[in-house]
Amino acid sequence: MNAVQAGPKFVVTEASGVWLWDDQGDRYLDGTASLWYCNVGHGRREIADAIHSQLLRLEAYTVYGDFANRPALELSERLADRAPVDDPRVMLTCGGGESIETAAKLARKYWASRGHPERVHLISRTGGYHGLHGIGTGVIGMERFRSGYGPMVEATSVVAHDSVAELEAEIHRIGPENVAAFFAEPVIGAGGVYAPPDGYFERVAELCRRHGILFISDSVICGFGRLGNWFGIERFGVRPDMIVFAKGVSSGYLPLGGVVVSGEVAAPFWDQPGNTLLHGTTYAGHPTCCAAALANMDILERENLLEVSLYVERDLDRALRGLESHPAVAEVRSGTGVMGAVQLTTEAEEAGISAPAVFREARRRGVILRAIPGAVVMSPPLIITTEQIEHLVATLRSSLDAVSERAG
Repeated sequence: MNAVQAGPKFVVTEASGVWLWDDQGDRYLDGTASLWYCNVGHGRREIADAIHSQLLRLEAYTVYGDFANRPALELSERLADRAPVDDPRVMLTCGGGESIETAAKLARKYWASRGHPERVHLISRTGGYHGLHGIGTGVIGMERFRSGYGPMVEATSVVAHDSVAELEAEIHRIGPENVAAFFAEPVIGAGGVYAPPDGYFERVAELCRRHGILFISDSVICGFGRLGNWFGIERFGVRPDMIVFAKGVSSGYLPLGGVVVSGEVAAPFWDQPGNTLLHGTTYAGHPTCCAAALANMDILERENLLEVSLYVERDLDRALRGLESHPAVAEVRSGTGVMGAVQLTTEAEEAGISAPAVFREARRRGVILRAIPGAVVMSPPLIITTEQIEHLVATLRSSLDAVSERAG
């Protein structure tokens, strides 16, 4: 807040496709799809029309109890049909943070309903981002988001994002009989764009099955084409007990999220009378948000963007690899999904070549990227062209050069 209060604000006034315009009339390539979510690109008239039509018919109404609406029912059916979850049920929310809260509470409540109230421990991974609500902050894999707030939710721990052995050791340290669930992003997004090692998720899924631990895929960033499929986790050939989703489900046109829940996890509440899950949010199942998501999914399917994204992934990876020889670059992480990270060397950072400085320089040159500690990341809309990718990476290179030159 202090850093931005005095200076001019970057005011976005309109957007179309992969482009943004500010209040000065300058154009920018949106290299991050806003906050990882605008998968089908900006300004889609079809989604706007669906929102308008739904507002005129039924703008909003609760879905508590036996209340429902057609868009929520249709969306839930379409999501369930596409999810790699056994006998799926869908719980809708307003976004990723709410969905993480829902999945975590449901995991603990499931075990209590099965006669194991001691199974409350939640394990997550370093670098994992799971939103900033209460439980999400408690399981996030980046300490900077947790410090300064006092005690977080109890019974959580974090293990190395790339080590099945460390996960297994932590399970045994806690006691498998005390662990409720394990949270993992298919590819770590906001924590630095880290793809899993070969075979990682197959071994994780087997480990969780062996100990009866619920495996929860946080697919908020990775879903709806970002990894070339609907929920991201399909890429690794496993079937989680729950999938958390948001962002790309509506391409951000309206806030929406949810959890796909296996029939086994839903059974205590679904099949047994009197076992009420006392959890929900005011705007869950919001018909206008669901109408936006349905139109968004129509676009993803009609334009074959799940398959197209695999070609975009290849082109982005190829272009970013050209930065590996840059003296300020330590590592390029790309090639699994339409996302990438350019890690700066320690020497570059010590010399003043920081990720925020590169971000500011790229924006001055007309490309929006995102700075995280030590790296610059990107996650463009799935509709980005090869030429636009080349423009993005060329601008990143020239920005690295300019910041390096100023640093001396």
